[in-house]
Amino acid sequence: MVRPGVAAFALLAIAAGAFPADTTPGEPVTPTKPVALFNGKDLSGLEVWVKETKREDPKRVFRVADGLLHITGEDFGYAATDKAYRDYRVVVEYKWGKRTDGGKYVRNSGVLPHAPGPHGGVKGTWMSCVECQLAQGCVGDLIVIRGQDEKGATIPVSITSDIALGPDKKPRWKEGGTKQVFTNRQLWWNRHDPDFKEFLDTRGKDDVESPLGEWTRVECVCDKNTITVIVNGTTVNHAYDVTPASGRILLQSEGFELFVRKFEIHPLKK
Repeated sequence: MVRPGVAAFALLAIAAGAFPADTTPGEPVTPTKPVALFNGKDLSGLEVWVKETKREDPKRVFRVADGLLHITGEDFGYAATDKAYRDYRVVVEYKWGKRTDGGKYVRNSGVLPHAPGPHGGVKGTWMSCVECQLAQGCVGDLIVIRGQDEKGATIPVSITSDIALGPDKKPRWKEGGTKQVFTNRQLWWNRHDPDFKEFLDTRGKDDVESPLGEWTRVECVCDKNTITVIVNGTTVNHAYDVTPASGRILLQSEGFELFVRKFEIHPLKK
């Protein structure tokens, strides 16, 4: 039993933003006009989840500065839309900051559409979703992530794509290739360099992401049960038979500093 005074304090804390209340996304929304998921002023419409502190963010891993969403990367987590969406085009424009995780491997983050279930996926950090990778050299890869529902049961996630194996034996999207179902694997973008070494600030010979310090534009076109990924105007990946085909949209914090100037959704083109 919660004592009345404690309950009153909790309500005041929620009102003051100390313990942000979770929302229930409800039925997925299909946008009819462009919607800014980040308004350039504050975190309205976004729910922050940090692995160490859950719905509190005492380190301000997610903050707003000079009109940009500044993700410090200090802890693993994400900023999630407070609504679920289906049938849309999500646009993210980002560039890397200076902070790294102190290791030798590539800068890493992601855009995670189609995320249902409770925050943190109960047993881990990420909700069930299909991640669009932003890691250097791998921008546009699709990764299946499986979290859990409120009872701890795994929320199934899967995608299907037409693929070809490169000389490194990694499956890459190839139009007209061999059909393959992914339930816990990574689907690489179509021109991923097979000789790419995943070391900090290296580039593959065919990378279409922008050079370090410049803005990269990533679009995920989520049309019914398909996802098409476009990086700086170039289509780099495609999946179909995607399930789930709706949910929240997440921006990751995964050890590396990131600045986001645009996070918005648009209706699909007719």
